[in-house]
Amino acid sequence: MKYVDGFLVPVSKRNLAAYAKMSKVAGKVWRDLGALDYREYVGEDMNVPGLTGFPGTMQLKRGEVAVFSWIAFKSRAHRDRVNKKVMADPRVKALCNPKKPLFDFNRMVYGGFALLVKA
Repeated sequence: MKYVDGFLVPVSKRNLAAYAKMSKVAGKVWRDLGALDYREYVGEDMNVPGLTGFPGTMQLKRGEVAVFSWIAFKSRAHRDRVNKKVMADPRVKALCNPKKPLFDFNRMVYGGFALLVKA
């Protein structure tokens, strides 16, 4: 694994179960289409004194939690090929309901990361 896409998503606690259900389907799609790994974690220890925490960075509102996700790939080129297939997959299109989103896309934080150190 030499490349990952990383996400931070603000999710309402009321929507967390539905979000997890959606994520299981999304993870299956990414893995079916070539991603090496797919993980999602819910924030638990977010306010560490003296450090900038995710809640402030993400502008978390009352009743929301941070979800940290990553998808692993062989390389950026591999990521680009897999993501192109994923975005065209009908299973992913079925997950996106613009009338009832499970999180605020405008506050999602995303980036692609190349491996720097493997210890």
